[in-house]
Amino acid sequence: MTGLTRVRPDAALDDVVAVLERDGAVIVEEFVDDETLARLWDDFGPALDACEFSEDWYNGKRTKRVSSLFARTTRLTPVVTHPLYLGAARRIMQKPTHIWLGKARVEMVPTIQISGTQLIQIYPGQGKQPLHRDDALHLRSHPGPTSRVQLMLAMSEFTAENGATMVIPGSHHWDDERPPRAEEAVPAEMPAGSALIWLGGVYHGGGRNTAETPRTGMTIALDLGNLRQEENQYLAVPREAVLAYPEEVRRLLGYDRCPPGLGWYEMEDPYTLLEREESAAKSR
Repeated sequence: MTGLTRVRPDAALDDVVAVLERDGAVIVEEFVDDETLARLWDDFGPALDACEFSEDWYNGKRTKRVSSLFARTTRLTPVVTHPLYLGAARRIMQKPTHIWLGKARVEMVPTIQISGTQLIQIYPGQGKQPLHRDDALHLRSHPGPTSRVQLMLAMSEFTAENGATMVIPGSHHWDDERPPRAEEAVPAEMPAGSALIWLGGVYHGGGRNTAETPRTGMTIALDLGNLRQEENQYLAVPREAVLAYPEEVRRLLGYDRCPPGLGWYEMEDPYTLLEREESAAKSR
């Protein structure tokens, strides 16, 4: 059992991708600055305060979970577009593939999209979450191509005592018959503002909180564009909230067309709908 590799936010993307492909997870220190973290707390704190504990054992009966994050703040652009997160996700998942159109061999690159978003606040007394793979949502076979790259931003300090995410390095290389064991997992200990990035095939889970204070993390998942989003972003995020973000984030939220032709609106790129709505709003 080994610990997780740590890198600085100015690390080379090639190095981070190499670590992710080898270990399946990496910690990026100082992923966001203090100002960004404080403003996210301003926007998310009230929702967490108003939230009740989950009602089932898997999500944690001493755990609060808040979703629809892109509807609750306009400040997630530097998080989801961070070069070491979005860059690694694009490098790992956006692999060229080809199809035949008659006698023509056409190469295409899939898009990626924001799938699930959530604040996860683990309170004292919460036990360990079962170790699991997030890409199991899409019934993926392992080992195999990566279809999800996920982020956990430490909104507060993550320690072994307060429920830091537990990760089994290298478990994305395992087949589907090997079960995870708790003693194989290591805690993703990190200060507030740092982030854990991991691949969808890596076994992980929330840790046990034996401390006196809760730990809070914010997770965002990026999936291949030809898979259904875990969280229905079109219901979770009103279009006026989508329009508050730049084009790159709007497309990541699903207003994009994945080659060869998934997600169209009236046979067009759905982003044109946002452009028309934005133009109409400006002309009022």
